[in-house]
Amino acid sequence: MKHLRRVFIAAALATTSLAMAQNTQVKDSTEAEKLEEVLVKAVRVDAKSPITHTNLSKKEIAKRNLGQDIPMLLNFLPSVVTTSDAGAGIGYTGLRIRGVSSQSTNVTINGIPYSDAESLGTFWVNLGDFASSVENLQVQRGVGTSTNGSGAFGASINILTDGFSREASGEISNSFGSFNSRKHTVKFSTGLMGADAERSRGIEIAGRLSNIESYGYVDRASTSLKSYFLQGSYVTDNTLIKAVTFGGNNVTYQSWFGIDAETLRENRTFNPAGQFTDENGNTQFYDNEVDDYRQDHYQLHWNERYNNNWSTNVGLNYTYGRGFFEQFREDDDFATYGFDELTVNGQTVNTTDLVRRRWLDNDYYVINANANYKNNEIDLIFGTSISHYDGDHFGEVIWARFASQSNIRDRYYEGNGKKNDFSVFSKATYKLNDRFQLYGDLQLRNVNYETSGINSNLTEFLVDENFTFFNPKAGVTYKYNDNNDLYFSYARANREPNRDDFESDPNVQPEQLNDFELGWRHKNGNFTFNANTYVMLYNEQLVLSGEINDVGAPIRTNSGESYRLGIELEAIIPVSSKFTIQPNLAVSSNRNVETIRSFDGGLQNLGSTDIAFSPNVVAANAFVYQPVKNLQISLLSKFVGEQFMSNTEADASKLDSYFLNDLNLIYTVKSKSIFDSVVFTGLVNNIFDQKFVSNGYYFTFDDDFSNPGTISTVEGAGFYPQAGINFLVGVTLNF
Repeated sequence: MKHLRRVFIAAALATTSLAMAQNTQVKDSTEAEKLEEVLVKAVRVDAKSPITHTNLSKKEIAKRNLGQDIPMLLNFLPSVVTTSDAGAGIGYTGLRIRGVSSQSTNVTINGIPYSDAESLGTFWVNLGDFASSVENLQVQRGVGTSTNGSGAFGASINILTDGFSREASGEISNSFGSFNSRKHTVKFSTGLMGADAERSRGIEIAGRLSNIESYGYVDRASTSLKSYFLQGSYVTDNTLIKAVTFGGNNVTYQSWFGIDAETLRENRTFNPAGQFTDENGNTQFYDNEVDDYRQDHYQLHWNERYNNNWSTNVGLNYTYGRGFFEQFREDDDFATYGFDELTVNGQTVNTTDLVRRRWLDNDYYVINANANYKNNEIDLIFGTSISHYDGDHFGEVIWARFASQSNIRDRYYEGNGKKNDFSVFSKATYKLNDRFQLYGDLQLRNVNYETSGINSNLTEFLVDENFTFFNPKAGVTYKYNDNNDLYFSYARANREPNRDDFESDPNVQPEQLNDFELGWRHKNGNFTFNANTYVMLYNEQLVLSGEINDVGAPIRTNSGESYRLGIELEAIIPVSSKFTIQPNLAVSSNRNVETIRSFDGGLQNLGSTDIAFSPNVVAANAFVYQPVKNLQISLLSKFVGEQFMSNTEADASKLDSYFLNDLNLIYTVKSKSIFDSVVFTGLVNNIFDQKFVSNGYYFTFDDDFSNPGTISTVEGAGFYPQAGINFLVGVTLNF
């Protein structure tokens, strides 16, 4: 590991030295800002691509950026469903696109994989206020283009961080709201410094510090997010070098246990986390039942344009993550921790109250390298991505009423996971003539995953798997006229199981997806209309089973053959110079071809069933009214149809549909004083105070003891209630 770190650092220094030493400048009319896009060009598509996608600009992100996590800011995009453990959009949040969970969504930042290499999940809580440092992002639905890291099985989200600024600037932003939620942000940029700054040549340093706090809607579901972002940019006509570091620390009180249906009706904010009974028989709650995790990212990017045709990008990344979740455990068995039995006053003691911590400590290294050749007819990109993940998993008891032979900080389990990911790709867009544009994309990816040691159940956990995937993609775009484009694409994706999948089922299989997309794009002035239909055919799709494990992570299972097919519509309709309507609608069918379950002691063939957490209708709309230039009022609406938390369509697992409305107000005051502008922002969520649930879990167990000789299956469900009407208000000072 130390040797690998030295190699990584040496490569970073060598890259920087080579770039700094380059004195020859290629004469070209392209502005230096174009080099920013090279950071994400390998994983993005353009407006004419046969890939279904949506772009979100910095300005659009800022409209509702008052402290909620990035998933909540994407809530009104097509086919998106969001949820929040704490109920208010701050803390542990998630999103599903086309019904596909975060474990099957690929996320990159500046082309570097962000999705966790081992769990394949995306933990937005580790990116507190990251939206304040995003230049733009693109959401690709379906397989999309070849990307770095694990494949996309329903969507990919690629993020470009702040671009360099020619001029010095600063920003102070503060927001406050319901549940004592608050966000404080300070940003700065030196602007380009140097003799040629006016020609976009020089050095810029920019950064951000943020603090977000919230009590949460759910009892004790507090969140504390401290984060930072710092970058240095070296810019010439044809060179852009960026050193970027970002990260932070999150401390969140656990709220992943959910509540049952009766509690949901009677006391919907109740949180059972940390609950115990004291020596007087009174119910208490442990005050440090928290998740405490820190993650730091270090990136170095070198973008070089050699002439009108050739450009390259090299990206290096090191991510260091470490942290734990802490739990009070009441009357736990000694055997769970490898303790020996005790005899106290003649009585055998083999259980104890204790406090434990379960740790993650991991290192993640990435090297990306891409080359781009472009002329009037062809745009060719080829490249590679290499990554190595090394993660320790261990648990320790930090207090026990009866500690037996254990010492404080003894590790009662300890294991390790290593993952190597190597991929090469080549993708090309070819302009056949004025009407037709062809697209081709080939990727070869190899993944090796190994584990050692024991897991939290004190059982040996050994995995040694190697996967090689070939992922071809092809498409065509037809320009009917200046206002209308038609496109069709096919893409194949393969994806490996994650660590939890192997723990749940050692025989778990990788999943495969064949994705067909057919779409129409229309633009006439400010009016736009996009329509697409998709057919996603899966083999051994790892669907959410509805169950969760002991740390709240969803359990997945292979489903044999399954499919998702649907139609998505979105539009921007300028009714007048002051009034715009922005609707989108997704209607889909998401089915397992055959579902067999064990129930009441026997096997039942249920035939075709709905895939868990896949509503058939998802719709959104924005009524945007701008009576004057500096005032914008928006009514934002979201409808999510009913869905099941199981793959068996069990009534106990049903989540009801919900229809929500938010009110967003932005008022900008231009100033000639110390501030260039002052922006007032208000957001009232769920203005009609709907009581709704967007997420939960479903489980069964066999009862063979209540009625001896008979097996009865008992069903249960847990729900994560979301907040009723709540608000956030903020003020941003720009100078």
